[in-house]
Amino acid sequence: MPIFKLTDKTTSFPPPHLADPVGLLAIGGDLSEKRLLRAYRMGIFPWFAHNEPILWWCPDPRLVLYPDELNISRRLARIIRQNRFEVTSDNAFEQVITCCAAARRRNDPGTWIVSDMIRAYCDLFASGYAHSIEAWQDGKLAGGLYGVSLGGVFFGESMFTRVANASKVALAALCAYLRKNDFDFIDCQITSAHLVTLGAREISRSVFLRILERSMQRPSLRGRWDIG
Repeated sequence: MPIFKLTDKTTSFPPPHLADPVGLLAIGGDLSEKRLLRAYRMGIFPWFAHNEPILWWCPDPRLVLYPDELNISRRLARIIRQNRFEVTSDNAFEQVITCCAAARRRNDPGTWIVSDMIRAYCDLFASGYAHSIEAWQDGKLAGGLYGVSLGGVFFGESMFTRVANASKVALAALCAYLRKNDFDFIDCQITSAHLVTLGAREISRSVFLRILERSMQRPSLRGRWDIG
């Protein structure tokens, strides 16, 4: 399959079903707000390492998590009931994405959350499209996650934890908020064993693109979120 080369002259993308067998669709372009939003609406996302060109992906299969299918263990349910963490939203976006980047670098020197990505998603946050969920303990950030909200979909980007179960509590709070606001699903992008244990499941790219198109017809819940 060909890998398409993007330019800065247009923000268009080739059809996502033309991605190669591992999901790589295109290379190049930029991380402007207009291009990123168009990419997400088409089921495409950027994922690249330091000193690499921007790479755009649409994998098959796709991992999704339906908010009402989140697997909350008895232990996690107890932690939530005991209010061990204070959960907020959109209070520390830059801190959350920076912590996610640091956690990724510890585990993988080729993390995709490079400085250009951090700036681009902070701009999306300022525009009301990107959001963070924070879990605090004793006034300190213990864990959290961030992603992009468009239509009826939350496109999850990354999560981190400094205290055991903090990111799971943040995810549980996010799922409750998405259920309350009638979101369709969370796009988890690429399969991970951790997310599968939490209830995420694989669907084919063709199914994903079909339900995504339907979800993008809905208005976006743009602006600051208040999960509390």
